[in-house]
Amino acid sequence: MERIVEREVSMKILSFGSLNIDYVYKVSHFVKKGETLSAEELNVYTGGKGLNQSIALSRAGMETYHAGAIGMDGLFLLDQLKEAGVNTDLVKILEDVRTGNAIIQNDEEGDNCIILFGGANQAISKEQVDEVFEHFKNEDYLLIQNEINELPYIVKKAKETGMKIILNPSPMNDKIKELPLNQINYFLLNEIEAMQILDMEEPKEIDGKYISGLLHQKFPEATIVLTLGSEGSVCISGDEYVEQSIYKVKTVDTTAAGDTYTGYFIAGILNGKTIKEAMDTASKASAIAVSRQGAAPSIPYLEEVEEYKN
Repeated sequence: MERIVEREVSMKILSFGSLNIDYVYKVSHFVKKGETLSAEELNVYTGGKGLNQSIALSRAGMETYHAGAIGMDGLFLLDQLKEAGVNTDLVKILEDVRTGNAIIQNDEEGDNCIILFGGANQAISKEQVDEVFEHFKNEDYLLIQNEINELPYIVKKAKETGMKIILNPSPMNDKIKELPLNQINYFLLNEIEAMQILDMEEPKEIDGKYISGLLHQKFPEATIVLTLGSEGSVCISGDEYVEQSIYKVKTVDTTAAGDTYTGYFIAGILNGKTIKEAMDTASKASAIAVSRQGAAPSIPYLEEVEEYKN
């Protein structure tokens, strides 16, 4: 099987994304309208899709740089990134804005529902963006999600720099459709996000091959990776179509499963793996992540993934 890309020694990946403090409440069920529910536990973790994906990339072996913003209450987030080997020199510390945070309910089945507060994640300035891209060149890659502001300007600067762009359009909203999506090189998304980009109504039965095919027709130059929950994942790149099943484990917390998959898939491709190899490694990594509590703390190191046996 042909390999997509061989990694350049000098290549770097920039994860320009969110940094959150996660307040995770362990509950018997998700709270209903008008209900007061006692939580069994409260745990405070580092989080944010940007932070999670940066840690996954670094733990998967990539030279990773994180750009974003925090308040003074979020300095410990930098410690978590640094411990994972992520360069944090491009994270701005703001004195007048609180760090972004998430309130997460985690039920007995391991499922989550999440409320996000943007905070410093929504205080990115064009000046900061300009400063960040001074450190990158056309051999490098940009990874973005949808938890920070100034995304159109970030994409514009990445294209001017000649970088390839990877988009995880989560959380999905109309801001994603304002981006020049035809300039995206890699889409990593779930079936609901894909259908929203395609303006499709949700069908009774979701056909991952059909939906990914439609998305590939719309963006034929891009690599499309569609995650399908318990049904695994599919990828279309050029003429190649690949399916990957999940590795079944006891689910404890699904918070960082998608972020772990994203980081490990990208790292695999950029380190010269085939699509199938990258998807398999990403599936193993996300299986390990869902078997553990928390977001960033649940993301495994490459050595654990390589030794994983189901």
